[in-house]
Amino acid sequence: MAEKESITLTRDVDIITIPDGHIGKLNAGDSVTLHQALGDNFTVLTTYGHLVRIAGKDADALGKEEHHSAMLVSENTAQAVEQNCWAVMKTVYDPEIPVNVVDLGLIYDCAVNPVANDHYHVHVMMTLTAPGCGMGPVIQSDVEKGIKALESVASVNVEIVLDPPWSREMMSEVAQVQLGLF
Repeated sequence: MAEKESITLTRDVDIITIPDGHIGKLNAGDSVTLHQALGDNFTVLTTYGHLVRIAGKDADALGKEEHHSAMLVSENTAQAVEQNCWAVMKTVYDPEIPVNVVDLGLIYDCAVNPVANDHYHVHVMMTLTAPGCGMGPVIQSDVEKGIKALESVASVNVEIVLDPPWSREMMSEVAQVQLGLF
């Protein structure tokens, strides 16, 4: 997004402050500048100079439409569910970095195991770009909610692991090119 778009909120919205992850509110009539519109959320800069995240469900307050960008397969096999999990995780973005958590190298493993009646338990092991990242629980929750919404998923556990520690070498080549590191 080369040019930043200035927007006046049409209604009150809940926000999460970046990078500390605190919950707050912006009011109708507040002006914000759209910083990033990737995945299902929006990152905006307030007039006070703070970056905050606005959930996709509040897109209308920004004059935008909520979008869901995961391309899913309709089969109900463990392999198809795993494929859908990875597709959903590719729609989750770090609100400060315009790269999804998969290409950023934050997802270490995604295991899909049958439980009963064509349903599955999903266990994801992920890390953070830095230990103690305030947005870590928010990103973890985004991954969990996205996977839990899949039709054949009975339960989800998204585990944060810090070993091995994340490094930029874990990013995909696409992410490195996107960030100008390659």
